[in-house]
Amino acid sequence: MDRFETKSFALMPGQRVEAKVVSHHPWGVLVEIAGHEDDGLSASIDMIELFASRTGSHEELLALFPPVGSRVEAVVQRISRWHPPVSVRLSIRAADLEALTWPCDFCGERTTLSPGGDALVLDSRSNNGPGSHTLVVHRQCLATRIHPQNSGERARALKIGEAQAPFV
Repeated sequence: MDRFETKSFALMPGQRVEAKVVSHHPWGVLVEIAGHEDDGLSASIDMIELFASRTGSHEELLALFPPVGSRVEAVVQRISRWHPPVSVRLSIRAADLEALTWPCDFCGERTTLSPGGDALVLDSRSNNGPGSHTLVVHRQCLATRIHPQNSGERARALKIGEAQAPFV
C-alpha cells in the first residue's frame, strides 16, 4: 500500500453500493463492489454477524446467502485501511439499507451514518507511514471536543455535509 492509499477513500461507512457475490464461505460471502473491481479491495458480507441471531437453524442461515454471481444492494458498514489489502465489510440487512447506525467512537451511543444522519466519518492518517484509521462520531461529539477558542472549526463540524447555498 502506498503511504496514502486513495482509491478506497471513494467509499465510506453508510454509503450504498452494488456488489457482485464472488464466493461463499462458512461465515458469509466475498463480493466485488461495482466500480471498485480493480482497486485491490477485499470486500465481504458476514452473514453470521448479520443474521445468525435471527435464524433458527444453520440451514435457515445458509438459505439467506445470496447466490454466487448475483448482484446485491448493500451498505458499507466499515472499512479497514490499517494494512493492505483494504478490507470493506458490507451489510445487506433491510434496516441497515434504510438507515445504518453505528456506535460513536467518542460516546458509545449509536449514530446514523446514512444520508441525513448525525454521524461524521473521520479518517486519520500519519505523515510517518502507510495506513489509516476510520472513526465514526456524532457531529456534536466532535464539535464539543474541539477547543472552544477554535469556534470556526466547531461551527464547521456542526455544518459539514449540509447543503450549501449557491454562491451569488
